[in-house]
Amino acid sequence: MSTQLKASLGPLHLWGIAVGLVISGEYFGWSYGWGVAGTLGFLITTLLVAVMYVSFIFSFTELTTAIPHAGGPFAYSRRAFGEKGGLIAGMATLIEFVFAPPAIAMAIGAYLNVQFPELSTNLVAVGAYVIFMGLNILGVTLAATFELFVTVLAVLELLVFMGVVAPGFSFSNFVLNGWAGSGSFGMPAVSGIFAAIPFAIWFFLAIEGAAMAAEEAKDPKRTIPKAYVSGILTLVFLAMGVMIFAGGAGDWTKLSNINDPLPQAMKMIVGANSGWLHMLVWIGLFGLIASFHGIILGYSRQFFALSRAGYLPAGLSKLSRFQTPHRAIIAGGLIGIASIYSDGIINIQGMSLTAAMITMAVFGAIVMYIMSMLSLFKLRKTEPALERPFMAPGFPIVPAMALVIAVICLIAMAWFNPVIGLIFLGFMAMGFIYFHFTHAQRANAPADSLLSGETSV
Repeated sequence: MSTQLKASLGPLHLWGIAVGLVISGEYFGWSYGWGVAGTLGFLITTLLVAVMYVSFIFSFTELTTAIPHAGGPFAYSRRAFGEKGGLIAGMATLIEFVFAPPAIAMAIGAYLNVQFPELSTNLVAVGAYVIFMGLNILGVTLAATFELFVTVLAVLELLVFMGVVAPGFSFSNFVLNGWAGSGSFGMPAVSGIFAAIPFAIWFFLAIEGAAMAAEEAKDPKRTIPKAYVSGILTLVFLAMGVMIFAGGAGDWTKLSNINDPLPQAMKMIVGANSGWLHMLVWIGLFGLIASFHGIILGYSRQFFALSRAGYLPAGLSKLSRFQTPHRAIIAGGLIGIASIYSDGIINIQGMSLTAAMITMAVFGAIVMYIMSMLSLFKLRKTEPALERPFMAPGFPIVPAMALVIAVICLIAMAWFNPVIGLIFLGFMAMGFIYFHFTHAQRANAPADSLLSGETSV
């Protein structure tokens, strides 16, 4: 049975994956942060999170180029901390990438509902899963080329949004009642700043997923740094621009707890019948599709890598005749579809399904970021001779910044989302139980020098 992925992706493909994985976060999800922090409070949260992501990506790229493995953070943590370290990072990454797509699928349904009110949001979400699981199964080059195409369209559409909204932009709209819970900056506002962390992270969540395409990249030691550095700079610019222009379009409180803030913001400027609005709805779907499609690629590679290493059932690492992990693609899709149909049945902390899925995904991401930065420090100490084509700039200060901010975010997340935090721990515990009873499965897994470091010099 073949378990070797095909290297066929160039730097533009990788940029498309890195940005495409994330770009739906510019279209929806982040505006829930206004509901808890206000525009000014959320601006502070976003700046803090942006600092974390920039420092994280510049540090994470060192790991990605030194250990180009489909497991990404799982591989780095296992090499640094052994099997249990790999389990923590692998499970956290899997939770992040499995629970983000249902939120995006629901947003796709919400965007289409603007044009076709009679459409079932859940039915559209399930249809999206079927279509894009199928596209991912047909081959990584086809999937990555499509990802690049829709990502470029999505970036252009965000620039168009800013341009169309700009003539009606008013900074006074953005700052009006900008501190949630009080008329001016105070303790309620400070509380809101920390409570809004999941929604600021949603602006950038999953950029690290490009690491899971490392085995399928041509010359990953050269192409991945280009993709990551250009990708994070693209996303920071778009996140700040979209948030500020949307907030200045009118009464931002009307945008704070919905899944389609950009069409509604544009409606405040150009009216409900404008051709610009209809264009945003249709082309805006490409942003959601880019992330949805890309994260399917990401979760499938994480399932694949964990299965190949013996952490999950071996069948999930089986490849199709197109050299894609089709069973892993389907497994994540079934979990996502089940999550979609839990809407209205399961109520978590009074949140909408979208907000709950975002928060669950962010718990996984933050734990993975912490494990990745700890792995970077550990490998610098234990494997100083490891070939590192890209070195984290400003070491140890830059990765330490990412680590400290990530720990602060995790503490705040647990404080403000205790129920979801406990559910997250429950999923992690399930992974540990399976791990405990499957030692033989890992012992019989194919040898992988990137996980063990046996061939490093």
